[in-house]
Amino acid sequence: MTEWLDPTLLLLGVVVALGATVQSTIGFGISVVAAPFVVLLRPDLMPASLLVCVFALPLMQLATGARTIAWRHLGWALGARALVTPVGVLLVAATSADVIALTVGILILVTVLASVTTLDIQLTRRNSAAAGAITGVSGTAAAIGGPFFAIVLQHERPERLRATLAVFFLAGTVIAFTGLSLAGQVDATDVRAGLLWVPFVLLGHVLAGPLRSRIAAQTVRRGVLAFCVIASVSVIGRAVI
Repeated sequence: MTEWLDPTLLLLGVVVALGATVQSTIGFGISVVAAPFVVLLRPDLMPASLLVCVFALPLMQLATGARTIAWRHLGWALGARALVTPVGVLLVAATSADVIALTVGILILVTVLASVTTLDIQLTRRNSAAAGAITGVSGTAAAIGGPFFAIVLQHERPERLRATLAVFFLAGTVIAFTGLSLAGQVDATDVRAGLLWVPFVLLGHVLAGPLRSRIAAQTVRRGVLAFCVIASVSVIGRAVI
């Protein structure tokens, strides 16, 4: 149980808290902020430990926030994610983490560029399913599942965007964690580290409360796109450095 006093894990907990603050404000971001640091300092804990946090935060969001959810489009995204998750599991077992990170980063960047230039990505069944399918790989292999569906939801009201993404993360994390467990990619150390970070997740969620009540819809959209770019740069950096 010495990991409970491990200064590296406690430092990563602070980073997780920052990521939770971001996600509780704009709808996603805990993995975008925390994953690069976890990969740098404790790569052995990826992706399972971070998935514990990705599961815990939506529970807090749904317990304390609005529950206006785009159920129909969420169903398409989750169905596609469930179908493609086995591919992500296989990648974790058989592919270099650098290759996974580079691929995910490029996909995020291309999606953002398409959204702000030639394409106006809207909330449709096709776009929801496509985002879910891509997330089936990225969320399972790299614990980064927010950017693609967040872009599809970018024009929704902030409370609807946050609530829909919360359910997406909640269900998607169960799918990913189950797949990784069945493939032998999760152990007790991963779970204990993730549980250690849960209080930090709660701290970040509480700190985001004042921000949620003041942030405008257009600001949320810009924040979503900005953090998607940050996500792409961070995961590409993890792959090439």
